[in-house]
Amino acid sequence: MSATEPIPNLTRGRLLARNTIWNLLGQLVPMVVGVVAIPPLVRSLGVDRFGLLSLAWIVIGYFSLFDLGMGRALTKLVADKIGCNDEQSIPPLAWTSLFLMLLLGVIGGLITLGISPWLVHTALKVPWALQLETLRSFQLLAASIPIVTVTSGLRGILEAQQRFRILNYIRVPTSIFSFAGPLLVLPFSHSLVPVVIILFIGRLLGGLAHLLACFHAMPELRHTPVLQQAVVVPLVRFGGWMTVSNVVGPLMVYSDRFLIGAVLSVSAVAYYTTPFDMMFRLTFIPVAVSGVLFPAFATSLVSNRERTALLVSRGVKYIFLAMFPMILVTVTFAPEGLRLWLGPVFASHSQSALRWLAAGVFVNSVACVPFALIQSAGRPSLTAKLHLLELPLYVLFVWTLTRRMGIEGAAIAWTARIVLDTVLLFFFADRLLRHQPKFMVKLATTMSAGLLILGAATFPQTLAEKMAFCVGAFLAFVLAAFVGMAPDERDLLHRLRRKALKVQSSSV
Repeated sequence: MSATEPIPNLTRGRLLARNTIWNLLGQLVPMVVGVVAIPPLVRSLGVDRFGLLSLAWIVIGYFSLFDLGMGRALTKLVADKIGCNDEQSIPPLAWTSLFLMLLLGVIGGLITLGISPWLVHTALKVPWALQLETLRSFQLLAASIPIVTVTSGLRGILEAQQRFRILNYIRVPTSIFSFAGPLLVLPFSHSLVPVVIILFIGRLLGGLAHLLACFHAMPELRHTPVLQQAVVVPLVRFGGWMTVSNVVGPLMVYSDRFLIGAVLSVSAVAYYTTPFDMMFRLTFIPVAVSGVLFPAFATSLVSNRERTALLVSRGVKYIFLAMFPMILVTVTFAPEGLRLWLGPVFASHSQSALRWLAAGVFVNSVACVPFALIQSAGRPSLTAKLHLLELPLYVLFVWTLTRRMGIEGAAIAWTARIVLDTVLLFFFADRLLRHQPKFMVKLATTMSAGLLILGAATFPQTLAEKMAFCVGAFLAFVLAAFVGMAPDERDLLHRLRRKALKVQSSSV
């Protein structure tokens, strides 16, 4: 990237749309591979070893916590430099950040190495026959922490430059290898140690691929690394608040399960967790969109806030359009879907919770945009403090409603917290964008209408009534979507239609 490259090139619609598609593919393909690979792994390794392998996957996925949010901080700071046409400052910033992340990774690896015996012999109920290979596996995982943390920083550099295509060229094979690699070991051994060695090699190759991609995207990084003390404080401050959100956020996602187990029963946890996990998987769509928007926000905020406001409104609109039809179908046919998937007993216990959780996921999906905006503006302290304030109130709310209403009460509490969180996030985002009253009014009206339709979807009882309701709701949805299109979006739709007609006529 040269200093003369125009900034709008990194925030233009077509580039962001392509990068969003790459992000979606980068998450969907490994999911499909996982669905295919997991059954033979369970049969070959056995339940105990597969459970330990699942822990290994989780540990590898969450090892990036040891970077203290610096990967995301690096994305924001590099995007700021690009927005200010100050690319010559990026190499020392990048190398200083990577050195700090390597240091943190080594510390995290040593901590994990030290507590591995306690985890294996005391904390986890590992069968005696598997304890030695489990200990060796955890020690290997500890050695991979520095690789994962540095890779997080390299990924941040590429995200800041909107290099999502190359990122997903790396992510897809790396993620596939996490599932396929263990399968390659099975003909020779069923021990966990060679399986974890394969995972370690996959992470190492992935880290090297990210490093080479950074060298290609920014040749200045190939020069002698230069460390810059002045960037340490901004990195640590930004990353520290990011870490607070990264820790407290998952606590609020998973604490309700432990409370349900304490107040109700373990079976109630299953009735709640299964629909929750099913719905939460749909968030890969807003995650893919907000992942692309985060560096675009950081770049445009320092050069063109009107462009930022446009990106926010388009991001919210497209997430709404993508999520609402799926949520509507889920809410309308919740009893039938659960009955077909898991049986009538599960359906009778989970259908109400599923409907509330679906509405919460819908609202939470839209909230990904202001969340990304606030953090890209260098204000992660706002989201962190918001989460810290919500946590005790949420725990109390879940405890109270679960005791009174069962898992439906827990679902209501989660959705209510999400709605409150979303309102506050958009409030802060509105202040950052210097007040966009028309956008906020349209957003409030559209979201309220969407939630009212979801509420109405719970009233039809027979299958025929539900199908008729869905057809009517979809027709109204399509009409509203077309009316709400901007002129350039309508022009794009007409161009795509003309191209489709030309292809059809030429094939005839």
